[in-house]
Amino acid sequence: MWRRLLVVLSLLALVAPLAPATAQTLSYGVFRLVKHTPADTGAPEIILPDGYTTVAGSTYQVPSRAEFYSFIQGPSNPAVRVTVRWPGVPIRAVVSGKTRLPLTTEPDGAVSFTVRVTGATTNSLQATLQVWTFLSEDMATGLHWRIEHNDPDRVAGVWHTVPWPANQTRTYLNLLLACEAVLRDSGLIEQARRRGHFFSLMGFETNNTLHSDNPPHWHLAYYPGPDYSAPRAHVPHFWMDRQGRTYYNGMDVKGEGRGKFYAGDPAPIEDAQGNLVVTLTIRDDGGLDIQAPHGPRYEITSPDGRFPDKVHVWKDGRPWRWFGGTDDVRAGLMTTRVGGLTTPGFKRTTVYWYDELTGTVESVGGAAQPSETNAWTGR
Repeated sequence: MWRRLLVVLSLLALVAPLAPATAQTLSYGVFRLVKHTPADTGAPEIILPDGYTTVAGSTYQVPSRAEFYSFIQGPSNPAVRVTVRWPGVPIRAVVSGKTRLPLTTEPDGAVSFTVRVTGATTNSLQATLQVWTFLSEDMATGLHWRIEHNDPDRVAGVWHTVPWPANQTRTYLNLLLACEAVLRDSGLIEQARRRGHFFSLMGFETNNTLHSDNPPHWHLAYYPGPDYSAPRAHVPHFWMDRQGRTYYNGMDVKGEGRGKFYAGDPAPIEDAQGNLVVTLTIRDDGGLDIQAPHGPRYEITSPDGRFPDKVHVWKDGRPWRWFGGTDDVRAGLMTTRVGGLTTPGFKRTTVYWYDELTGTVESVGGAAQPSETNAWTGR
């Protein structure tokens, strides 16, 4: 009897359905195809190895006049070979992360390259889409500061449906230059550094479908901790109009929602314990006042409202400095300028050469000129 029972159980084991295999976790990769010449073109043919596919949808397969970027998915692999055929569209470069990938031209004219497919999510790969330069990358210094390089031929997503924000892309550079100087002169950056906190200065981007950075805005934020996960981080979103004037601050406080501030409304920035760090107030003229507790008051404004050209800063009611910058995003050349508003004053120019496809700084140069020979004339 026992022998017959064992035989029956053995037969049942043979015919019982196998448990379904555990689905393999998908990993993600992304690359940007850069055309030799910006133009309206069709989509390329992307050929992937077995087991890998493009991520479907207009959010993940994105054309612009200058580029086409594509997210792909499949098993985690640091070296997935990709081939692209794009008849009539010469490919100048392929970028993934902040790296220009080595290219192989196939006999039929196709281009092949190797991409990492190791991202846990598509959102974790946004750096590939964005071209920015860090002027202060180490949060431990008390300041994290980046400049976004926006190109009208690289617009994506919602930016296809709105006018190109020419004045705003020029203005936010001037404002960030002024804010960095104010935060440093007031001692706020040093105070943040000593506490293990940091300020964050950023603009906006126009080529990222995963983060619709519209309308045009800029940030002067405070993170009371060592990184961007800090509790009660205060993150102002300063919206700009078409003339580059700041008119609204939607300030997010982590864990507490968004406050709304308009011209004349003081927006207090606090640490995690509720202690006041600095107060930011939008001015009626579209500038910004910055007031540290028991410190000087700084007024960021612009002569005749020309924020895209230059901004002026007054300190405790007296003229202090002016700031202006230019950014040639296609050449990879950014120039920043600062001068004194008093006589005698000074002028200082800094020139940044960067990789125009990644934003990585290649060289920095410049000079400060003696005050006695460079008094600012008000021109």
